[in-house]
Amino acid sequence: MSSQAEVISQDQLDARQQGGKIKCLVWDLDHTLWNGVLLENSDVHLRDQVISVMEELDARGILQSIASKNDYDHAMDKLKEYGIDHFFIYPQINWNRKSLSIQQIAESINIGIDSLAFIDDQPFEREEVAHTHPSVLCLDAEELLQILDYPAFKPRFVTEDSKLRRVLYQTDLERKKVEEEYVGPQADFLASLQMKVRIGRVKPGDLQRAEELTVRTHQLNTTGYTYSYEELDELRQSDSHLLLIASLDDKYGTYGKIGLTMLECREEVWTIKLLLLSCRVMSRGIGGILINQLLRMAKEAQVRLRAEFLPNSRNRMMYITYKFAGFQEVQKQGNLVILEHDLTLIPAAPEYVDVEVSL
Repeated sequence: MSSQAEVISQDQLDARQQGGKIKCLVWDLDHTLWNGVLLENSDVHLRDQVISVMEELDARGILQSIASKNDYDHAMDKLKEYGIDHFFIYPQINWNRKSLSIQQIAESINIGIDSLAFIDDQPFEREEVAHTHPSVLCLDAEELLQILDYPAFKPRFVTEDSKLRRVLYQTDLERKKVEEEYVGPQADFLASLQMKVRIGRVKPGDLQRAEELTVRTHQLNTTGYTYSYEELDELRQSDSHLLLIASLDDKYGTYGKIGLTMLECREEVWTIKLLLLSCRVMSRGIGGILINQLLRMAKEAQVRLRAEFLPNSRNRMMYITYKFAGFQEVQKQGNLVILEHDLTLIPAAPEYVDVEVSL
């Protein structure tokens, strides 16, 4: 048993050093966020510098949530009293196992559980989470003032989209609530959003966000490839490649820059080497809109259009998106699947969205 504990401890130590690994920090409350036990005494006090830590995480684009065994209303009232309730999305304040709460948070945000960190003062709670979810970075509450220095909490770039990430997710919560209450066809709901998609070439000012998208986006990514700022800049300027970025807005506000695609443009064949989308737009049909734009461009250029797809445990939805758009498999190179579209039938953009293309 001791050897297993040592292995887990080493894994946790290594996880602290993985640059930009953490997308969400999940907080315990009693003796972690504040000193004291709320159910025993309502006069609890926030720990020293905890707000500055929370504000810095927020500024870096790291989301925050809660997994606490407490009374929900009592705890939320205390968070509101301190004016910090807005920092937390999908807080799980209940009597469930912490591992279950953390799983619920990951599913609600729609991110990999391996991108979560959990901070708690109780060794038992940390061990319970680590045993159930070995990939979650578990932190002792005594590490509070150190976490900002851990590479895992240091994204390479902090983009404008990063700074707005919490607000973007909170706006999504409002959209989801409206969607759940909407009675009628899905197309009518999408039309009610007044969506506008903008597609254009990646510019120098987009490169940090473009790199961030390749690093952070796994589920809706056709190949799982990641590209550095320098690689993307080189591809942006290449005569044989076309790098496009997409943004989305609706009546509730902006989703930010949510899509990236890279075309390798040869004389007779264009190949989609990368197509990825933020998970926040999964149900908005943006993948099909981007693909249809590429189909039209290829047809106008009188070239064949192919696409590469590298399957993994998360990205099958993107394979379905290609198939739904009319791509067919033509060959395999190991695990890499090559698809091709015959360009005979190219759907128009859906009526419920306004598409603006600037190339």
